[in-house]
Amino acid sequence: MNVRELIEQLQSFDPETEVHLAYDYGDHWHTRVAPAIRNIDEGYVKHSEYHRMDAVEDEDIADARRVVILG
Repeated sequence: MNVRELIEQLQSFDPETEVHLAYDYGDHWHTRVAPAIRNIDEGYVKHSEYHRMDAVEDEDIADARRVVILG
């Protein structure tokens, strides 16, 4: 998803609605938790084979991509 697509999707919601990020907590029951988004930053990510997903990196790491990070 890119910023334009995110903006388009968010326009259909009440602007006073809280924003949370849901993910599997990793426990035995695969509980889905949803902490509130507290900030929006730009950062860099690179695919991690160990984690099998993107991991946050320093900007000077080769092949790191600049992204928006919700936290």
